[in-house]
Amino acid sequence: MSSQGYKDLTVYKKAYTAAMEIYSESKKFPKEEIYSLTDQIRRSSRSVCANIAEGYRKRIYPKHFISKLTDSDGECAETMVHLDFAKDCGYITEEKHKLLMEEYLQVGRMLGSMMNSPEKFSPAKLPTATANFKTY
Repeated sequence: MSSQGYKDLTVYKKAYTAAMEIYSESKKFPKEEIYSLTDQIRRSSRSVCANIAEGYRKRIYPKHFISKLTDSDGECAETMVHLDFAKDCGYITEEKHKLLMEEYLQVGRMLGSMMNSPEKFSPAKLPTATANFKTY
């Protein structure tokens, strides 16, 4: 079994699953919400995943890694606000809201843990600038 990088991260898997659930639920939102809440909640939930992936690829640089995880955490919080609106507008059930909020709270905690210990995600051996350089 080969490593898939960021796709192997539990936090990525949780965020991706939650984003797909939001996509499914948001299909039921009223048409007048298509360019507002529907679009916003889909974008923010997907951005959680995208920022995790981008940060993971830049983990060789701890400050950049942390910065992208911070962006992901911000998108996570934004998604939670949109979930509140979706519930209060009657677009999702109380039960679905609770389930998704718990998922995003877990994602946020995981991101916080990663930001506090970026060295755990650093590649074992850093590549050198000339390691794969061929002279012609």
